[in-house]
Amino acid sequence: MLLRQLEYLVALARERHFARAAAACFVSQPSLSAAIRRLEHELDVPIVRRGRRYEGLTPEGEVVLAWAHRILAERDALRQELSALRGGLTGTLRLGVVPTALPAASLLTTPFCERHTRARVSLESLSSAQITQGLAEFELDAAMTYLDDDELRQVRRFPLYEERYVLLTPLDGPLATAATARWAQAAGLPLCLLSPRMRNRRIIDECFAADGARAAPAIESDTVAGLYAQLPGGRWSSVISHAWLHMFGVPEGMRVVPLEGPAHGPRVGIVVARHEPESVLAQALLTVAREAGVRDALDSLLKEHLAEGSS
Repeated sequence: MLLRQLEYLVALARERHFARAAAACFVSQPSLSAAIRRLEHELDVPIVRRGRRYEGLTPEGEVVLAWAHRILAERDALRQELSALRGGLTGTLRLGVVPTALPAASLLTTPFCERHTRARVSLESLSSAQITQGLAEFELDAAMTYLDDDELRQVRRFPLYEERYVLLTPLDGPLATAATARWAQAAGLPLCLLSPRMRNRRIIDECFAADGARAAPAIESDTVAGLYAQLPGGRWSSVISHAWLHMFGVPEGMRVVPLEGPAHGPRVGIVVARHEPESVLAQALLTVAREAGVRDALDSLLKEHLAEGSS
């Protein structure tokens, strides 16, 4: 069998549509279909359940797909290891990142690219479930996510930082001059927060509840950028993770106020699947992460913004 046939099968399982899979592989649909039929003939098993359209894989096809992921990952690992021996890593580091960690991702990707100038990074904003699936199916080399996620299994964890939550509020707001604020006080402000389907929002709601309050935001966004876009103008306040300050800073006309409560939120870190072969690029990322000092960088940035707000 040819590796190309396995690539076509992986694309078909991912896209769940013959035409989209063919487009993803830059071939015609008849070519992709013929290659998968040849694979079925060579292995002497039905792989695809066919009807008027793609209907999924047969039980035998699921087994073949699992092996396809593994074989293609071994090919990629071989290429990466050989490239390292030839004088430097090449290839693309496939990094999945939960949306609320994206603002801090450059603290890793920039030094990674500076150290490995011949390598590239493909950064994807993914949910926790998508990250779990991507790692299991060799679609991701590593991920930046919440380390206490119950869905994560068979992974190596490397902590980067703990989320610290602060209040962003207008300079003329009722809490702007406060040294600290309680979660219950923040709940009474006109709020803009992430939507409830976001993990970060559910964590924040738990913090409000622990102080006997419930947030009722007037505006909800499913992205951090969308949330920040609502803040200029002096109308809305928000509760944010301190890591977001790295990318977005403090909007003009607003101040950061510490929230009383637990000193640390959930841990965010790098996860790598525990399977063979190990991704050489993922190991290189972990080496960079050990030296990057992400926690200290974000804590220092928060201290600077708090000092500016109190001056």
